[in-house]
Amino acid sequence: MMDRIPGSLRRLADKVKNNPLIMRVLRNSGVILSANSVASGFSMLQGIIAARLLGVAGFGMLSPITQFVTNINRLTSFRMGELVVSYVGEFSANEKPEDAAAIFKTAALVESASAFLAFFLVVVLAPFGARIFLQDPAGVDLIRLYAGILLANLFSESATGLLQYYDRFKFLGVITVIQSIVTLLLIGLAWLLQGGLAHVVLAYMMGKIVGAVSISVYSLRLAGQQWGRGWFRVSILSLKPRFGELIRFAVSTNISGTVNLVTRDSDTLWLSALSSPLQVGYYKVAKAFMNVLVVPVNPMISTTYRELAREITSRAWKNVRYLLRTGTLIAGGYSIAAGVGMVVLGPWLVRLYGEDFGPAYGVLLVLLAGFMVANTFYWSRTVFLPLGMPEFPTKVGVAMAALEILLMLWLVPQIGAIGLSAALSLYFIGMAAVLVGRLIREVKQRAQIDLTSGGA
Repeated sequence: MMDRIPGSLRRLADKVKNNPLIMRVLRNSGVILSANSVASGFSMLQGIIAARLLGVAGFGMLSPITQFVTNINRLTSFRMGELVVSYVGEFSANEKPEDAAAIFKTAALVESASAFLAFFLVVVLAPFGARIFLQDPAGVDLIRLYAGILLANLFSESATGLLQYYDRFKFLGVITVIQSIVTLLLIGLAWLLQGGLAHVVLAYMMGKIVGAVSISVYSLRLAGQQWGRGWFRVSILSLKPRFGELIRFAVSTNISGTVNLVTRDSDTLWLSALSSPLQVGYYKVAKAFMNVLVVPVNPMISTTYRELAREITSRAWKNVRYLLRTGTLIAGGYSIAAGVGMVVLGPWLVRLYGEDFGPAYGVLLVLLAGFMVANTFYWSRTVFLPLGMPEFPTKVGVAMAALEILLMLWLVPQIGAIGLSAALSLYFIGMAAVLVGRLIREVKQRAQIDLTSGGA
């Protein structure tokens, strides 16, 4: 048995190496992974310095500030990066450069309008956010200060989608590292000056601004290279026959994003509203360790999506199945190994943030179950977009979100951060089970239809 294992692994490695699809995914993922790994290390140092500077309760106030602003932006956002990848890809493949330029222009304009709307909403709702989530009315100015990132992120999602489609993953990786270095240096300066929460918020804000502005400016340059210097003068009316389809795609991804906003992306807001900054501090430290799981796999979401969109458009179902199966094995194998490492080393790692953060280890263990499942099936939501089924993950997400909210309302007031972690993990597991089951059936049915009709 032991003699057969190396041979099996060797055959798997050979299959991966000889398949250009998975190699492109791994190559581009590797570029982003390298950058994200460095950035993740810097991020952990940022967190450790901020936690020691602010204490458990102060550290627990940081996340609600940033999450409140970010989530209002997500509420108005239409996830234009995915739309850009899908439709710029389609029009480029069909040799329609003017339509490709029109898609990017439309996405950038819509995203910019939503960013201004989000900024207005944050300014107006800041007193509510400070009272409910910070439990401190004096936090209004900090929320409004951090809202500055919204004006810097005017069309950064659209810009990122364009860079992904044209294979500029190296540039995205470099900017990720630079952004983290800027943030770390500024937080280090706050430590030296013995600053407070405002200095830490400003440090995070400046890092985000550097990243967003760099990506946006480079995307404009890239657009000029691909479509000519006058690309922005193309008329979006050329897309009129597709307006209904584009609106459906954008609205579906917005609703899907809103579901995530209410559940996964608002976790510390729920916790701060239903519990205390102390519990948020424990949870924030525990969740920081989830980066060890997520960072290596996250790059595969965008790179796999890029290849899946192309193969599904070509109706190459064998390649689709190969991409999903291989990606799952790679992500799942890594998740198991990293999860075991966190279970063993977790108590020691948590103490790096300070002796008072010990309870975060229990929270970490509960979070780990859900994140490992979500990580393994990292493609489970995005794959439905090129299949022309953007509503299905949304519908599933709404049902699972309702269950998660009920669990949070029941568990969080009683057991704090552990209750929130349990609700979130069950949400991840339930979503993966339903989405993966439906996807397997859908791909099988479409492949059978094409085979019967003489297609690919």
